[in-house]
Amino acid sequence: MWVLAASVLLGALRAGSAQLLLSGMSIVEKNDCNETVVLPCYVTNLIQNNENVMFVTWTRQGVIIFSYHGGTKIVNTHPSFSSAKLLSPSELTKGVASLVLDSAQATVGNYSCKVTESNREGKIKMQLITSSVVSCGDETSKEKYGSWFLLVERAVIISLVCLLVILCAAQLTVIGLKYEIESQRKVCIIVALVIFAVVAGVGAALFIQDGYTAQNQAGLGLIVVPAVILVPLQYVMFGIVFDSLLQATLALIGLKLLGFIIAVVGFALCVPACPPLHGSVLIAGSAIMAIASLLSLAYVFIMGSRMKDHPRPGQTAAEPRCVTVGSGGAVPRNC
Repeated sequence: MWVLAASVLLGALRAGSAQLLLSGMSIVEKNDCNETVVLPCYVTNLIQNNENVMFVTWTRQGVIIFSYHGGTKIVNTHPSFSSAKLLSPSELTKGVASLVLDSAQATVGNYSCKVTESNREGKIKMQLITSSVVSCGDETSKEKYGSWFLLVERAVIISLVCLLVILCAAQLTVIGLKYEIESQRKVCIIVALVIFAVVAGVGAALFIQDGYTAQNQAGLGLIVVPAVILVPLQYVMFGIVFDSLLQATLALIGLKLLGFIIAVVGFALCVPACPPLHGSVLIAGSAIMAIASLLSLAYVFIMGSRMKDHPRPGQTAAEPRCVTVGSGGAVPRNC
């Protein structure tokens, strides 16, 4: 009786020892901010801790995408998953068999990790899904991001750029209706404004797309950086209206320059971060530029209306002249 019980117990222990115990996550999420995706797989009951007797196999939907033989150090990867590699090969003997994939190749689906140590093996399954949000901040204040920027943030940034172009064009129209502009100067202003509008339009098309890629970053750069051209344009347009720039005009030019500097600083802070923790700085800078453009348009319109049929600001009216008629002809003199 005792012999039979001992045999059953020993058989059960042997059966249990033949199974490797793996741990990980049943669901793994990826998002637009991930450059790489880690599929976790850990062995908790290794005995030999010898890489030479270990073999790791990763599959997706039943197809082998990665395998590693510890004895021969041979690595095999599927062509569609060429970026696949062990998270830490040096820690394989400690049970770390996690897989790393580039985000572009980490397609959603069911994955499985199988680890073998001599005649013992274990397997774990998990599902990779695309997350619609990225949590940012602590538990008490969380913001949700589905892409590099929130859709509303992208819409605000693009809208502000469109507003800058419209306000600049409106200001040029008002000046053209009230004052004579040299043809060459007018052409230069229009060409510069059109170039900025086209470049910003291309940037908006790249930036509006979902994701955190080089295209998104380049698009945002094409929106923000070329806006510097609006500062000298403002100076030129004020120069058409006023012979000498007044303090108010200099203040408006300085305000627009300040807005541009803030926007560029915000852009520099946003590019390396996903989600962008300082997106509000970029938006604030663009908003300041738009406000400066709106105030400049109002100032030119109001001053132009006040100076109608009068000399332009900065000019002095010609002193009235009187003419004395004598025997020698008309002789001009001051009244």
